[in-house]
Amino acid sequence: MLDKLEAQPADALLALIKMYAADERADKIDLGVGVYRTNDGATPVFRAIKQAEQRLIDEQDSKSYLGPEGDTGFVEVLQPYIFGESSPLLPRIEGMQTPGGTGAVRLAVALAAKAGVTRIHLGTPSWPNHAQILGDVGVETVTFSHATSGGEADIDAVLGAIRSAGPSDAVLLHGCCHNPTGIDYTADQWNAIAAAFAETGVLPILDIAYQGLGLGMDEDVAGVRNVLEAVPEALIAYSCDKNFGLYRDRVGAFYMMAKEPGQLGAIASNANALARANWSMPPDHGGAAVRIALSDEGMTKVWQDELDDMRSRMRRVRDRLAAADNEAPGLGLSALASQNGLFAMLPLSKEQIVSLREDHAIYMAGSGRINVAGLHAGNTEKFIAALADVTKG
Repeated sequence: MLDKLEAQPADALLALIKMYAADERADKIDLGVGVYRTNDGATPVFRAIKQAEQRLIDEQDSKSYLGPEGDTGFVEVLQPYIFGESSPLLPRIEGMQTPGGTGAVRLAVALAAKAGVTRIHLGTPSWPNHAQILGDVGVETVTFSHATSGGEADIDAVLGAIRSAGPSDAVLLHGCCHNPTGIDYTADQWNAIAAAFAETGVLPILDIAYQGLGLGMDEDVAGVRNVLEAVPEALIAYSCDKNFGLYRDRVGAFYMMAKEPGQLGAIASNANALARANWSMPPDHGGAAVRIALSDEGMTKVWQDELDDMRSRMRRVRDRLAAADNEAPGLGLSALASQNGLFAMLPLSKEQIVSLREDHAIYMAGSGRINVAGLHAGNTEKFIAALADVTKG
């Protein structure tokens, strides 16, 4: 049977990683891989996570199964950061641990499909795995424009998608630090989105993968909270991979918000059954480390300081790039100052991207998406000069 399978296209990002590794130029720059990097180009383990892991080594007395819902303490300790301290929504919310934010998105889509959703509206461009997950689960994907040509969120498009959605539709939105554009909705736009969801009754699926890397922990989920306060039910996917640096440990959470607390048991039982069929039980180590870090006041302070440093560093890079566009108009960088998170999209042609790679040893996705954290004090000026070279004329 296996000889009937056709080879699938190679993942473009993985191919880029191989090309970068094979490049022997000492001044090469990697803007493709979507992980945070320090000024030295490292992606270190958070100090708070190191402390939590040491406590796990000293105190954990078993590696026995936890069940498909995973570490419930981890799920609970995250809730105040996502939904707010003492939120009146909490009695209507149930959560479970997942393998990364990817697992949470997969579970959200699968549960929506089991509940009768047949179409999901998705803003484009989006994280490439969104469309792959929707296709694999078997729901129809309907796209709308996420951003205007001027580098702002296309609010008319998202409101049009919500208002035109049918009774078996859902709309998937990024919570903050949009991947790949970095273009987020403003507070007023989130208010309009919340009102549109409330008017239509369309199911929101909210993907929160970068909380704390945009404007701040509360600021980055203010729009999500507005939507949740306006609607009867929602599905929320969450990732700790970026804001705790736990990429390879795959640490995510999935939350379900029901109209009434009494409905949560049935909803969660379906989510547990889907999780059991997909991955049986999530990996525990990273989730346990987050639980310990957020349950200890000292570790929490260390983590928050680390997150503040990350956010501030990326903001400095964005401001420098935007300033460069003012110095030499035409680089396409001015909008970066008002965007958030790890990523941005540059208006470059495929030929210009190839030239950056071949002539200047600068590696980025073919779409023009860059990882802002790949730039630092030692290579930003080189990047600006290279960009000026490939865009001249």
